[in-house]
Amino acid sequence: MDLVKQLVEERPDFFANRPAWLERAVPINDFIYMSYGLSNAYMLCTKVGRVIVNTGMGFEAPTHKRVFDAVQEGPTPYIILTQGHVDHVGGVQLFREPGTQLIAQRNNAICQADDARIRGVRLSQASIWLKAWIDAMVAAGTASGRPPVQDVPVPDVTFEDAHHLTVGDLAIELYATPGGETIDSCVLWLPKERIVFTGNVFGPLFPHFPNFNTVRGDKYRFVEPYLASLRRIRALDPEMLITGHFDPIVGRRLIRACLDRLEAAVLYVHTETLRRINAGDDIWTLMRSVTLPDALYVGEGYGKVSWGVRTIWESYMGWFKAQATSELYATRERDIHPELVALAGLAATVSSGRARLVANDPEGAMLFAEAALSYDARDGASLRLARDATQSLLARSGAKNFWESGWLRAEITRLDGLLKDVP
Repeated sequence: MDLVKQLVEERPDFFANRPAWLERAVPINDFIYMSYGLSNAYMLCTKVGRVIVNTGMGFEAPTHKRVFDAVQEGPTPYIILTQGHVDHVGGVQLFREPGTQLIAQRNNAICQADDARIRGVRLSQASIWLKAWIDAMVAAGTASGRPPVQDVPVPDVTFEDAHHLTVGDLAIELYATPGGETIDSCVLWLPKERIVFTGNVFGPLFPHFPNFNTVRGDKYRFVEPYLASLRRIRALDPEMLITGHFDPIVGRRLIRACLDRLEAAVLYVHTETLRRINAGDDIWTLMRSVTLPDALYVGEGYGKVSWGVRTIWESYMGWFKAQATSELYATRERDIHPELVALAGLAATVSSGRARLVANDPEGAMLFAEAALSYDARDGASLRLARDATQSLLARSGAKNFWESGWLRAEITRLDGLLKDVP
């Protein structure tokens, strides 16, 4: 039995109805509680107070606090951040009390600053995938009567590689794992209980291929730090792995199998991509041809192997593909598409796109549709070609990847809206 494949298929996909879960603190054991959110918040209860691990977005923090307070109101001597992304830090101020210490890895300020620099476009672009959830969570979070404010907290305590503390009789160890989504990623380890909180070191879905790129927009992540962080977590030999999203993974043998598989899959893709780069394969050939053997199966619900291949290529080689002089300059191919369509004729362009779609080449059909729409953005035949090609891409994908499916669904909705106003 393939334990990894079984786990991937049993766990919910990222489109689960998460806002409906924001009703109570979910007990993980007799002292750990979870509150679902864009990223989960956690509470560790002790006789001398509680430890909050991540605080969610500002608009959902009132819900986290309300459900946690119903279990144990405080005091709150510590808040621990497993990374500096906005969906972890937004509610810190709401949980702070006199004497509360906020602990994070030393690069936390750098990561928060990165988020701030692209906040405008990040909010706009992320809404393509998250708007419905955010609207529902804002409504739930404001039920407390407090305005939802996104905090930008400054940690009281930072550490470079490791930090240990004791709260009552609970021993807590923190370890830097900069190969996660951010360079300030860290994990929280309970050595007596053999429980590790990994945050988003492995992304929201576990065990799935890592998202070395982000469609919503962020800096690239890199293979070697990811593997080093994975090995550090594996060396702890945990019996429970609590991620930043969804439910914990329980069982030493299962967790070890998942970590071993993730390591092997990433190593294979990294090695094979570099081998083929040196053999002269271009980035598009690599994206099509580098795939995982069946024995190295992992989920692709968040990251995808083909996207990882492209990111590895660009991480080593940069953005210049050495295929066309135009790559060096600011003129885009689509800037001349209207002239090319005019020469070929709009009807002929759309007809060629339809032929591609019939031949089971929705990517090629989409290129023709995009060229046609650059010539006439409101042409009904061109819009229908784009809509049908997008639907074909979604059907072929199996709607398994959060980012790909979310984008394609949003595009179908947009195109259907435009088609309402054309013959």
